[in-house]
Amino acid sequence: MKNIRKIGREIIGIEARAIERLRSKIGKDFEKAVRLMALCRNRVILTGMGKPGLIARKLAATLASTGTPSLYLHPAEAVHGDLGMVTARDLIIAISQSGETEEIVRLLPILKKKGTPLIAMTSMPKSTLAKYADVVLDLGVTREACPLNLAPSASTTASLAMGDALALTLLKIKKFRPEDFAKLHPGGSLGKKLLRVEDIMRKGKANPVVRTGTSVRRALLRITAARAGSCTIVDRKGRLAGIFTDGDLRRHLREKGEGILNLAIEKVATLKPRVIGKNRLAEEAFHVMESLRIDEIPVVDDRSRVVGLLDVQDLMRAGVV
Repeated sequence: MKNIRKIGREIIGIEARAIERLRSKIGKDFEKAVRLMALCRNRVILTGMGKPGLIARKLAATLASTGTPSLYLHPAEAVHGDLGMVTARDLIIAISQSGETEEIVRLLPILKKKGTPLIAMTSMPKSTLAKYADVVLDLGVTREACPLNLAPSASTTASLAMGDALALTLLKIKKFRPEDFAKLHPGGSLGKKLLRVEDIMRKGKANPVVRTGTSVRRALLRITAARAGSCTIVDRKGRLAGIFTDGDLRRHLREKGEGILNLAIEKVATLKPRVIGKNRLAEEAFHVMESLRIDEIPVVDDRSRVVGLLDVQDLMRAGVV
């Protein structure tokens, strides 16, 4: 058992050292590569064969999910028609440990003719791939973690780390924001955590708003038409004056009877209610509502004008809770 543990630790150590060596490789060529990616007018296309191809697929997905249009091009399929996907406006990133992968080398003269910029990720800076490349990112891997020094392991780990460094540096340069991430991940839990109140609040006809002086009877008709559980009350300038909820209705009916239907809505509403800004996180809004034990909260702009209504059911439908 000790021998098994020793082998496992040696393999992890080799891969860890491969990544650590990459730190010294982040220099002018890395800067050039990031700038080429930032200036790309169309798509960043990743290619690689075998295990490097799997890394290329992952990096294409990372780029796409962080705001850079990207796709994976299989090098063997490329020479059978898929090269039609590539234009001079694109940018190619080719991953090959040796820089002599047959399927990739066959593409190089064609890409040169197209005028497509090429970034090479390889451990052989004098290889054929490197000679054709506009920028060479030297991975510097001289030994795989594989005990036979055959199975791609340290080299694919280094490729993945270098690719992540490119993608995430580019993310920062492009000022990609959490809300941008949320827009690209609407179905995932990460994206839902980054949803803003304005993304899911009720607005337009679904947001019943009445002016001060409106009768309770007319306010109830507006609430019913909107299929809501409350309505917000505003003054002449559209600024929030209060909220009238189902709880307010039941409480005043119990105390005063049906005569409240003819009263002005502000007489039976909750005045100066807690509000939420439209740019706040939806998850934050839920915690506010949960702490106050309320089901609805008015959404206002920076001038206290009502722009929406957030119901706890909206949060549930959006998957925030």
